[in-house]
Amino acid sequence: MSLQCPRCHSHKVASFHHAMKITAAVGTLGGAARGVSAALAGGQTGAAIGAIAGPVGITIGSISGAILGGLAGGVGGCALGAQLGHKLDRHVLANNLCLLCGHRFNLPT
Repeated sequence: MSLQCPRCHSHKVASFHHAMKITAAVGTLGGAARGVSAALAGGQTGAAIGAIAGPVGITIGSISGAILGGLAGGVGGCALGAQLGHKLDRHVLANNLCLLCGHRFNLPT
């Protein structure tokens, strides 16, 4: 679908995605923090299982669990944040700019 300026009907339109970038970054940070928190909370189970391998197993299990939990949470948070930002950019914020007449506009709902 090609964007068209509602004022001058030009097809020379620039789209900005400020909200999507910001909400994706915030979602990534929040998701990573939640993932690490959950991984550290579940570290007791990992420590009990890793105790079979001794102190090294406990340490490696806890660290790898925190890293993997943070990565998984960060990816999920980024995806949700980007979806929210996309909706904000598309329907709430006037993030489309006509390069000919300078009119800023939203996409129709």
